[in-house]
Amino acid sequence: QVQLVESGGGLVQAGGSLRLSCAASGRTFSTYTVGWFRQAPGKEREMVTTISRNGVSTYYADSVKGRFTISRDNAKNTVYLQMNSLKPEDTAVYYCAASVPGKIRNPNYWGQGTQVTVSS
Repeated sequence: QVQLVESGGGLVQAGGSLRLSCAASGRTFSTYTVGWFRQAPGKEREMVTTISRNGVSTYYADSVKGRFTISRDNAKNTVYLQMNSLKPEDTAVYYCAASVPGKIRNPNYWGQGTQVTVSS
């Protein structure tokens, strides 16, 4: 079992930055692929970025490539999402999720979400 808790969301002006954190419980966190998803009102949930167990491999959606950076510190059981050059269209609830490798599109575990609002 893995429990995930997101933090770091908030209100920011366009062009600004935020850093989200996802703190995980459980000794086996380093065995999970972790991803950040987001869902805006009236839209489908989108997979934003993922990171492999050892942090070497990452994936970014085209909409955030070059602006967002995912990283992890397995010693701290934490995954980070650095978001720069934020745009109003980045406004959404951001969720951290974890899964066994290869299954991140349908994760086993979800956090409760954190709201990110980007004003124009």
